[in-house]
Amino acid sequence: MRGPAGLGGRLLGSRPLGRLRGWGGVAAMAVACGLTASLTLLPLAHGGRGDGGATEVTGPGVGIGVHVRADSCEDPEASLRPSGADGPSIDAIKARGKLVVGVDQSSYRWGYRDPGTRTLEGFDIDLARALAEDILGDRDLIVFRTIPTNQRIAALESGKVDLVVRTMTINCKRIQQVAFSTAYFQAGQQVLAPKVSTITGYDSSLSGKRVCTAEGSTAYEALENNSFGAVFKDEGDGTKDDKDLLTVPNQLDCLARLQLGEVDAVVTDNALAAGQAAQDPAVELKGEPFTTEYYGVAAKLGNDDLVRRVNQVLVQYRQGPWQAAYTKWLKADLPGISGPPAPKYK
Repeated sequence: MRGPAGLGGRLLGSRPLGRLRGWGGVAAMAVACGLTASLTLLPLAHGGRGDGGATEVTGPGVGIGVHVRADSCEDPEASLRPSGADGPSIDAIKARGKLVVGVDQSSYRWGYRDPGTRTLEGFDIDLARALAEDILGDRDLIVFRTIPTNQRIAALESGKVDLVVRTMTINCKRIQQVAFSTAYFQAGQQVLAPKVSTITGYDSSLSGKRVCTAEGSTAYEALENNSFGAVFKDEGDGTKDDKDLLTVPNQLDCLARLQLGEVDAVVTDNALAAGQAAQDPAVELKGEPFTTEYYGVAAKLGNDDLVRRVNQVLVQYRQGPWQAAYTKWLKADLPGISGPPAPKYK
């Protein structure tokens, strides 16, 4: 069986439109929904503010600096300049002896649990381990905390994780809430639907269709701006018995609803959707990506030394390990990407 072992969400028994076949059947996968529960964490020491000395890194893989005012959002992908110096946040991680990272466990090829070994694997997992190796000297000195899409920012703000490496798009709204590294991957929003569907992409063919997105995702925001007449908001009375059918905590829950015929389409990052299409031959990407977005590693606001350290790791990661990880995890389902986006600094 290909794909992650769990969906991280409940499946709803509403009126099906005709079930799709794919990766062993949704009903079988629903048994593993409990995997969304977080892994055991070590006690956290909270990092403080500081730039860690801001030792500048130069050489291949270092982007050109751009002048961006701190209160502007002209270029949200611009991040702090790389530094290998320690600071309060790095000191706290070293004192604990573990790097705690928020990740996904249900996004095929990005962060998912191998059904045979039960270990977390994927493109984001490899990057998280590279960060642990640089900071602590051992790629295994890491605690993964699996978090749903809508809890990424809260996990950072509460100190439950040091970093989030979970296909998290950098945008103007989020840079007011968390501190991002430079971009490590370029993606775009796209529509995923059954191959037999009349939906042709992010266009008027969505009119009247039920579209699923993850709560707090850029896909949901895109539909809020222009839904083309799609139905994408759950209607209910706010009671505990309400069923969130169209807006879900974890993005992969949308694929389960699509397979059950409970929704007509999914809008999500094409990088994630490509993996889902690889899992289920009955669905496919429709049309073209309609946004350009960049993934970044997220840290708590104020943990500047940690952000600078991540950016230094990314300087080296872009020079070889990134391509190796792309070839291993993503190239088969998302071909044609020549390399990572160039970093931007402010």
